[in-house]
Amino acid sequence: MEDLALKPQFGGAYAGRRILITGHTGFKGSWLCLWLTSLGAEVTGLALPPDTEPSHWRLLKLEGVREHTVDLRDRAGVERVVAETQPEVVFHLAAQPLVRRGYREPVLTFESNVLGLINLLEALRTTRSVKALVNVTTDKVYREAAVATGYPEDHPLGGHDPYSTSKACSELVTECYRLSFFAEAGLHAATARAGNVIGGGDWSEDRLVPDFVRAASAGHALKLRNPDAVRPWQHVLEPLSGYLRLGQALLAGAGAEGVWNFGPAADDALSVQKLVTGMQTLWPMLRVELQPGRHPREAGVLLLDSTKARRELEWQPVWGVDATLKHTLDWYHGFYEGGHIRSRDDLQAYVAAASKARLPWAA
Repeated sequence: MEDLALKPQFGGAYAGRRILITGHTGFKGSWLCLWLTSLGAEVTGLALPPDTEPSHWRLLKLEGVREHTVDLRDRAGVERVVAETQPEVVFHLAAQPLVRRGYREPVLTFESNVLGLINLLEALRTTRSVKALVNVTTDKVYREAAVATGYPEDHPLGGHDPYSTSKACSELVTECYRLSFFAEAGLHAATARAGNVIGGGDWSEDRLVPDFVRAASAGHALKLRNPDAVRPWQHVLEPLSGYLRLGQALLAGAGAEGVWNFGPAADDALSVQKLVTGMQTLWPMLRVELQPGRHPREAGVLLLDSTKARRELEWQPVWGVDATLKHTLDWYHGFYEGGHIRSRDDLQAYVAAASKARLPWAA
């Protein structure tokens, strides 16, 4: 892959910067590590070991990332890492991220997603090196309502299930610390909402694409729980470009503080059934069956309004759903058929497409 660090992405904001990524061993965190190291950042990761095998983090074999195996619920451990590394920018991705696991383990979910965040914020508010914080939450923080154009950032927070509620709580906690402590310390903080992220290297439980890939590679049938549920599907690099663009803006000053949505174009919000049909055209051997019985409640329709990010950050999606599915399933085909890891190639292709679209961050 071409050396992406030679390109002035994000105005060169991350070259040589000390970056802390919590949750670096997870799906999104590992992709973010790949991107930031290519930009010349000094990356430190704080997380538990990967909870899947295989894992994207281990497959990448990134050099130069300093790892700390720490549970966010360990306040002393979090404080030690922050004090030792003195980060300038923090991307907080560590969480218990699964809706159905939240139903099974609500206490763990609230401890990880709320108390863990508080432990991090406490460490940051006494660390003068920190200039910018991006707290990554989810599109599921909104109170459910019939919003045809998608939820804007000022729609009321809600959360029917433990995971969604815990992330809504983390939004309130972040805003509390921003107003109470960070303003006078010169630390600019924001929260970023996205969801239904797909791409190569995800093997999480109870997620549609990993379930699809596991079934297809093993010759089993994919069992669908909610085929009519509509979600804003997007490639993992889409929200990551938003987080990086937001971090760049926060480093420039206080104007980007607050809440931001990073979602796909309206046409790319598809039902589960339509997305599966699209995947079957690329992996036609898969059989699909409806899974009968009662399942934990999930929202029927979930859409995001990203007008604010488009207008104020000049951010917009790069790949439509067709390109997203092709890159995602090509990644898994390469892995299962030859052990190839296409992540660097996908990042290169994504940056090239963004540059062709003349997006400011890729100029």
